[in-house]
Amino acid sequence: MVAGDDTNKSGPAVGRGMEVALGGTFDPVHDGHRALFERAFELGDVTVGLTSDDLAPSTRHDERHVRSFDERRRDLAAELERLAGTHDRSWSVRELSEPTGIATEPQFDVLVVSPETETGGKRINEIRRERGLDPLELEVVPHVRADDGDIISSTRIVNGEIDEHGNVTPERDGREQPS
Repeated sequence: MVAGDDTNKSGPAVGRGMEVALGGTFDPVHDGHRALFERAFELGDVTVGLTSDDLAPSTRHDERHVRSFDERRRDLAAELERLAGTHDRSWSVRELSEPTGIATEPQFDVLVVSPETETGGKRINEIRRERGLDPLELEVVPHVRADDGDIISSTRIVNGEIDEHGNVTPERDGREQPS
């Protein structure tokens, strides 16, 4: 289920948009995540499910350190606040303790996913159908590519290959680092 609600204080969006959900670990936030958030805010008011400290390791395809929920929530909230203002939308962050998290709740209209999480979105729609709910519209946002042509990912950033914008880091590009 979900716990902890970190809703912004700007109030409801002007006009009726859709209720949009997305989820992830977001450690660290990068331009690929920003593309997901941007599309979500284009569609409506946004609720982001952020994996709990217990769930985060089980959602990783690799073993690496993941910062605490509180640290990740703080950085995520700063990103969402910045983007929400450009779209006049409201947002909230809720803790996820299970992979399907908030998206199985009835209030949502759309689930924003990346290409690798689209299968999970289809599973969420199966659960919604089993519960007598309408399926969510799945909005698949393409990957954002780094300068080297590979996708931007948190793991690549943590490993020092690229920065949050997909720039190849100097030590990986054969260039000397600044003094």
